[in-house]
Amino acid sequence: MTRQPDLFEEIVRLRRRGVPAALCTVLLTRGSTPGKETMKMLVRADGSTLGSVGGGCVEKDVRELAIEVMGSDRAATQSFRLNRKDLPESGLICGGQITVLVEPVTPPVLVLFGGGHVGGAAARIAKECDFRVMLCDDRPEYANAELHPLADQCFAGEWEAAVAEIAPAEHHYLVVATRGHGDDARVLKAIHDAGCRPKYLGLLGSKAKKATLHQILRDEGVSEEFLALIRTPIGLAIGASSHGEIGVSLVAELVRLRRLGELEPTSPVAAV
Repeated sequence: MTRQPDLFEEIVRLRRRGVPAALCTVLLTRGSTPGKETMKMLVRADGSTLGSVGGGCVEKDVRELAIEVMGSDRAATQSFRLNRKDLPESGLICGGQITVLVEPVTPPVLVLFGGGHVGGAAARIAKECDFRVMLCDDRPEYANAELHPLADQCFAGEWEAAVAEIAPAEHHYLVVATRGHGDDARVLKAIHDAGCRPKYLGLLGSKAKKATLHQILRDEGVSEEFLALIRTPIGLAIGASSHGEIGVSLVAELVRLRRLGELEPTSPVAAV
């Protein structure tokens, strides 16, 4: 018989992988209910669950609410009545009511390819905005905890190995800000070849740089569909010029996407 994972151990595992999940907790019960106070159920991004808030159709409704919470990244509280009048298809006759708190438990993951000035600034600011930050560089002196103490993880190694570490990265925010065009192209090609389709894929630089890299990548067999995902210039249009300002504009753009589910049309942000 396969042992079910511990609910809290599973939360830790999902947080490390950057996979969205929501924790559902029974806060209050009134009358006769199958779910009791403090019962918990974890809902993963694919809709699978671990634990229980009482079972039946109420659990189905709680799971649907959890999916919504993962999409909005905001906690929600909702009460459910357990009777035929409110849930005629359920067959429930207990007549009680439960109130459930549903809260996201996995912070968004920002992966920065490049440990230079912009990457460092973005890492510091992103941590203030509750992102889990992974910083990668092929030079160990630019990807270490001493230089980037706020990063949750530093990866020093070949770009392809860094991408393999996070693939498929479908819920991640990826930013390419290496030291040159050649390394940018290697990272983007590795992301493409690994089948990654992240929530956000940004490239530090100008529209001219984007055009140059797009042609290089086309010649290497990268699809137009993938090229369309690359956002350049990155960041909100705040007139940013210094490394810190570019970090602010980038993280502000990521927060906008996280909280509002949308991006502004690309606009010229100074590249360094």
